Amino acid sequence: MSTKEYFDHGELMAVLTTQPLDRTLDYKAPEGGCFLGAFVEVPLGPRKVLGVVWGPGQGGFDISKARSVIRVLEVAPMREEMRVFLGRVADYTLTPMPAMLRLATRAPGLGDPPSMRKIYRLGSGEPDRMTDARTRVLEVLRDYGGLAFTLKELAEQAGVTSSVVKGLVKQGAVREEDSPRDLPYPHLDPDLPGKELTEDQAAAVAKLQAGQRTGDYGTTLLKGVTGSGKTEVYLEAVAEAVRMGRQALVLLPEIALTAEFLTRVEARFGARPAEWHSGATMTERRRVWRMVGQGDAQLVVGARSALFLPFRDLGLVVVDEEHDTSYKQEDGVHYSARDMAVLRAAICGARVVLASATPSLESWANAEAGKYERLDLTSRFGAAVLPEMKPIDMRAEQMQPGTWISPSLRQAVRQRIERGEQSLLFINRRGYAPVTLCRACGEQIACDHCDARMVEHRFLKRLMCHQCGETKPMPDACPSCGVEGKLAPVGPGIERLAEEAEATFPEAKIAMLSSDLFSSARALKAKIEEIAEGDADIVIGTQLVAKGHNFPKLTLVGVIDADLSLHGADLRAAERTFQLMRQVAGRAGRADKPGQALLQTFQPEHPVIRAILSGDEEGFWKAEAAGRQAAGVPPYGRMAGIVLSGPEVGPVFDIGNAMARNDGPLRDIGAQVFGPAPAPIARIRGRHRVRLLVKAPKGAPIQDAIARWIAPLRLKGDIRLTVDIDPQNFY
Repeated sequence: MSTKEYFDHGELMAVLTTQPLDRTLDYKAPEGGCFLGAFVEVPLGPRKVLGVVWGPGQGGFDISKARSVIRVLEVAPMREEMRVFLGRVADYTLTPMPAMLRLATRAPGLGDPPSMRKIYRLGSGEPDRMTDARTRVLEVLRDYGGLAFTLKELAEQAGVTSSVVKGLVKQGAVREEDSPRDLPYPHLDPDLPGKELTEDQAAAVAKLQAGQRTGDYGTTLLKGVTGSGKTEVYLEAVAEAVRMGRQALVLLPEIALTAEFLTRVEARFGARPAEWHSGATMTERRRVWRMVGQGDAQLVVGARSALFLPFRDLGLVVVDEEHDTSYKQEDGVHYSARDMAVLRAAICGARVVLASATPSLESWANAEAGKYERLDLTSRFGAAVLPEMKPIDMRAEQMQPGTWISPSLRQAVRQRIERGEQSLLFINRRGYAPVTLCRACGEQIACDHCDARMVEHRFLKRLMCHQCGETKPMPDACPSCGVEGKLAPVGPGIERLAEEAEATFPEAKIAMLSSDLFSSARALKAKIEEIAEGDADIVIGTQLVAKGHNFPKLTLVGVIDADLSLHGADLRAAERTFQLMRQVAGRAGRADKPGQALLQTFQPEHPVIRAILSGDEEGFWKAEAAGRQAAGVPPYGRMAGIVLSGPEVGPVFDIGNAMARNDGPLRDIGAQVFGPAPAPIARIRGRHRVRLLVKAPKGAPIQDAIARWIAPLRLKGDIRLTVDIDPQNFY
């Protein structure tokens, strides 16, 4: 990084723009000069683009032809630690710097000057008459939980004209306010009393707070059984960071978890924190970005991209449910928010807390190696005890064709209904059925654009591709042979399981929890609250239910297909099955009633199923670690996935074969190349996909070798290449 902090008027500066260029561009500093890291607007051809002053200009040309910066934006300059962080992430993930800058400036209107503007919130009045348009406006305001909108945002979100919103203002149903563009967030009070802590919670809090007070980098794996109060523990670490005048970031894997978590934060600190996720309005995102940079947001709760906000003094990063695969971004910049959180903290001298009941093997191995401190919470909070875990051996069950709830599980559910308790039936498949088969010709209905079967969603009366999102109406006749009345669902999804439960337990009230069944985060939150209050006898859920929800009356968890994700090419299949089953089972028995988890399995003797049932987590991790170590795969080796894609399969394979033949830079570091081969999903959105896998020893400089390997490539036409360092998925 440059040591020069200020550039005088007319002096050459290097500016990194958000445009897809392979270098910085030289511009003259504007009148009044300019600081290193300043956000600027610069001319690029006929356009004006956003950029950041990155250092001294390179020169080497006629300086009289250099163009000047148009203006300096009224936002806090990018700090050196942020510029270092973006550079390090770019190097690690092999991402061009302009793409990194786009990731760090994902807020609208950054160049707008501070001023007053009109904002719109939900009012207390009732309209004299309701129309579809008015209903949509009010639903949007309710869905966003009181967040403010501009007139344009609200009208666009509701799909109405601005006059509809203005009409509701006159009626008092919508409130119009004058507001400064970006207000500081309310002050959090770290000294308000928190919840009473158990002995092991208090011991963990003491260690985390002591680490926080050092002001140095350190990472702690906070491992605790489901219901052990990990949230209460790390909120006290947040309190210590706030007490010291530093900022904190809590990353959550699912927007659906945000509402409940914000309520807990408000109860602990007396005010709501800043929110950063796709459910926040554009107005709110701009406010968060600016206030974080000024130090006027003490705590941000957000999704993985919140890691790239311009914190002025970041002192703590919490990654809740750190094992969750949603922390890995699979498009654009391929990064792991968990790993990059550790990198960012190391750069700025912050602490990291990785919280999970079932840690990733990477984090477990780092704790074993002494790189991370490890704190264990071994007892559940209050009177709750861990659920009893039992298998249901499906080989011994008398099953009727087309049914998936075994007689043993049916009996257990009936007992809970009679006692006024709740049961959860878990299946990790959305929709009605994973395959729709024609019994006349054997055709399985596939997506027109992907090599994937379309999933029937009976409630929507549509078929959906879970790869590209394409939908089409459910046909009456087979698209292949034209015969009517022969299309049949094969296998169960959540909707089909709910249909069976309704027929089996006609007296029961049944609720479904799946991400695609709710139009908004607010609707999902409302359903979760209803279930928590007892407004369901049976809950049918996908993996959404495994993520941190508390259902006090739930005493039985029935896993319909515990074997579903045990097999496949994914090296993490066993780990993910173990994590998911343990997380789901942990939903049972969280209050004063003991819980039970029943796993329907055709392989009760499988090592993973045995580890789940016995609760021998350390034994499972040690065995899994030994297997990975012997194979030289992560976390005991390095891997990278290379995917080539294009509209025609032949040219894509030709490039893949040429890469495999010219792998000298990889052989130099002791790496192996596997492939090219068709990717497991060989076509997505009409593009053919060919994959190569690179496997290298743990300490090998894999990024440098791959950069040298792909540098000579000249991709023609519409062929694209993506590199995924440390891939989580292998499709």
